[in-house]
Amino acid sequence: MNLGAGSDKSNTRSMPAEAIHEGKRRDVSRRGFLGLLTATLATPALGCAGYQIGNASLYRPDVRSVHVPIVESDSFRRDLGLRLTEAIVKQIETRTSYLIGSETTADSVLRVRILSDGKRVLGENINDDPRDLQIDLRLDAQWISQSGAPLMQRVNLSIDDNTSFVPEGGQSMATAQQELIDELAQQIVNQMEVAW
Repeated sequence: MNLGAGSDKSNTRSMPAEAIHEGKRRDVSRRGFLGLLTATLATPALGCAGYQIGNASLYRPDVRSVHVPIVESDSFRRDLGLRLTEAIVKQIETRTSYLIGSETTADSVLRVRILSDGKRVLGENINDDPRDLQIDLRLDAQWISQSGAPLMQRVNLSIDDNTSFVPEGGQSMATAQQELIDELAQQIVNQMEVAW
């Protein structure tokens, strides 16, 4: 029995040492975890110090507003310039940080001119009725500051785009034109982004 009691004494004497050693191990693991957590959280902040979040970094910081006059059109089709102007303004308002301003208050002016439009037949049926048609628009765009300095990557942007439609499938020239106008407006606003 004495042997058992002696072993109990040795166990009780060694337990505080083990408990102290266990506490140190927990403390070291806590410090290691906190250090790892701090390093994990600090790395993106230090590594991405020059980056910005959102679409503000895609566009020029020195321009706050854009005036978009009604698009001039050399086409004989009515309201093409007005519809393109509306599409461009909608793209600028939804995708950029720029405000739409009047001619006197805006920092910059985006001028667009429709140079030509066309329609051609791509396919016919046996009665020579058009089955597949294509329309195209060609335009020039220029974005300048109030002082006249060019703001776009390309000084004069020339875009030639087309789309096809099938009247027998329920498509019309009006819907095809609107699809083409929306694509062109998107391309123009894409060119307003700052070069990387």
